[in-house]
Amino acid sequence: MKAMVLKNIQPLGENPAPLKLENVSDPIPSENEILIKVSCCGVCHTELDEIEGRMPPLLPIIPGHQVVGNIVGRGKGAKALREGERVGVAWINSACGKCAFCLRGDENLCASFRATGRDVNGGYAEYMTAREDFAFRIPEIFTDAEAAPLLCAGAIGYRSLRLAAITDGENLGLTGFGASAHLVLKMVRSRYPRSKVFVFCRSETEKEFALELGATWAGNYHDHSPDKLRSIIDTTPAWMPVIEGLRNLEPGGRIVVNAIRKEESDKNALLEVDYTSDLWMEKEIKSVANVTRADVMEFLTLAAEIPIKPEIQTYPLESANEALYEVKARKIRGAKVLTLQTE
Repeated sequence: MKAMVLKNIQPLGENPAPLKLENVSDPIPSENEILIKVSCCGVCHTELDEIEGRMPPLLPIIPGHQVVGNIVGRGKGAKALREGERVGVAWINSACGKCAFCLRGDENLCASFRATGRDVNGGYAEYMTAREDFAFRIPEIFTDAEAAPLLCAGAIGYRSLRLAAITDGENLGLTGFGASAHLVLKMVRSRYPRSKVFVFCRSETEKEFALELGATWAGNYHDHSPDKLRSIIDTTPAWMPVIEGLRNLEPGGRIVVNAIRKEESDKNALLEVDYTSDLWMEKEIKSVANVTRADVMEFLTLAAEIPIKPEIQTYPLESANEALYEVKARKIRGAKVLTLQTE
């Protein structure tokens, strides 16, 4: 099969083509796994973290954790899903199922958590395998390309919004406006119609897009929002927007950091936090760690009911490097999706 393979950690700017198109052996499903013929795979900033070494993957690796396709084979123990069914695979590839975190529903915190496209091969390929109990049926309302971003950008946005803990009428901020944030905005407009959403980003295109989707206001990271915010969801790869965001929170407000890793370029921004003016009055910063299967299933159900459909840009598998470079350069409107034409 054809696959885009990462063999070495490297800065994307120095090498604009870190992934190599190769012919590799077709995967074979083990006892409790299914074999999926991939039709689409979303492109995520987390792939940049893997490529550039902020979150080193097992090498060599086939990236991709927003995967949609059809089941074309099963291991002998896989019986719940049928061949021909359309399924998705998300960032959560597996967890132990036995530890205290798993037993209380926090499998995203499991010490044995394994991630698709980081610890096992992912969806930048014509075929992949996955544990049957970590695959998700895709609602019929979505095309394959529409469904792919829902599996990560949507699910992690859903978890972030839940952790933001706003009620209808309370103000929410979004820093960065890419794949996840634009889906959060769509969720808020449906679930919290009286809440105002304030967007902070650098790109004029992103600002216009946010206003088009119903944001109350859009400005730069350093701007002061017209109103104080109950919560902010940060979707950027940098620290500076988090620090600036603290200054826009109301007392008792919370910033939810929707990013697995932060880039090192402005790590000294943390030293610029002034306790009295920025963090006092019981403000807090909370991270989002991975997702659970419940997050993915609940969000897919919610997205189908509303419905929420992402804005997407599609690329052939062979153009994965181009799509990743555009993510790094913040050339984003909605979500980027790789499409595969397999025989």
